[in-house]
Amino acid sequence: MDQAERLRKMIRNNDLQPVSQRNAKVIAVTSGKGGVGKSSLTVNLAVQLSRLGKRVLIFDADFGLANIEIMLGIRPSYTLADLMYRGKTVRDIVTDGPEDIGFISGGSGIHELANLTREQVFSLIRKLDDLDRAADVIIVDTGAGVNDTVLDFVAASDEILLVATPEPTSITDAYALMKLLNRKAAYQPNHTVVKMVANQVREEWEAAELFEKLGVVARKFLDIEVEFLGTVPYDRNMQQAVMRQAPVSISNPSSDSAKAVKRIALSLDDQPAEEEKHVGIAKLFSSVIRMKFMK
Repeated sequence: MDQAERLRKMIRNNDLQPVSQRNAKVIAVTSGKGGVGKSSLTVNLAVQLSRLGKRVLIFDADFGLANIEIMLGIRPSYTLADLMYRGKTVRDIVTDGPEDIGFISGGSGIHELANLTREQVFSLIRKLDDLDRAADVIIVDTGAGVNDTVLDFVAASDEILLVATPEPTSITDAYALMKLLNRKAAYQPNHTVVKMVANQVREEWEAAELFEKLGVVARKFLDIEVEFLGTVPYDRNMQQAVMRQAPVSISNPSSDSAKAVKRIALSLDDQPAEEEKHVGIAKLFSSVIRMKFMK
């Protein structure tokens, strides 16, 4: 029996379950295409949730682009690959960011998940259990587009924040993402909530029209319920903040975009804690590894 077959047997026997009883809430921020402000929203949402008293961690799952570290102007010493292969601990790979947020760079580790040995799989899941005890909210900044890795992370998350702009290509690509997501065996629409954020909106009617085109169509043709989470207006302050590598919620907290992200954070924080049952980052990776091996 080769290594891959042994891992498939582990998966069928459900041997990849994490041990922690306390799971962090996992939010996947995604989009159908790049250039819609997904990573900017991720960083600012993390800042606003931290200000609400949450322990927040960003996991940068956008392999190759490293948008989170670029936007924060901080280069991590270690990545997920160091946790997987080089004996580093969770504490080692978490980089301190502003406002008490932390972030982890996926690096090459995401694409190497399917190459792990049996022992490495168990070691990774055990180590990630520590993150569930250390964080209240883990925001996964997925890669742009609709590749399998993006869909795996999105399908396994508690909540999906689908970021779209009024541009026709953004709407088309966001719908394509939901269509492919709907075909994933791991996606459970009854357990995973899709929430749409209308970004870079110049007029309120654009947000309503955007939700009409995405939300209503997704319900009608895909049987996916999409909630409208909020609007972030087009704001030059946001663009300038990206150029300065300083989140607009910190550099210009009174700006329209910062206030809008704060409202979104308040909406996400509004659910009573006793009603929440979270996936957790360890179980998320268990699911992603399972999907990769069972393809």
